[in-house]
Amino acid sequence: MEFIFVYGTLRKAIAGGCHDVLARHSDYVADGYLQGTLYEVNGYPAAIESANPHDKVYGEVYKMADSCLVLPALDAYEECTPDYPEPHEYSRKQRTISLCGGGRVNAWVYIFNHQVTHLTRIASGDYLNY
Repeated sequence: MEFIFVYGTLRKAIAGGCHDVLARHSDYVADGYLQGTLYEVNGYPAAIESANPHDKVYGEVYKMADSCLVLPALDAYEECTPDYPEPHEYSRKQRTISLCGGGRVNAWVYIFNHQVTHLTRIASGDYLNY
């Protein structure tokens, strides 16, 4: 059983890009958060990890019915496949996600792969409230 954590345009309230792949091949589990910080790139968000436990990036956790189908589609959407030039904007990594109702899961998440010094930080950590 594999999980994925989405925090931006793949969330159900926005339902952009490849959200239909999540909806068809995954089950929503719960809202949750990653220990990290969130930034505005250019109409979409970027999360990086943080050592500060007060820094949170909010999103949704999904249980994938078929990760072999879901992950390649999302990798292409996030442009982190061999078809795209390196360095990729995102790296897919497994990280611990805290569930808002309690508990934790190890889930795939797309972590921003570039410097954020020139980007605007989303202080709430929630792209839906930005």
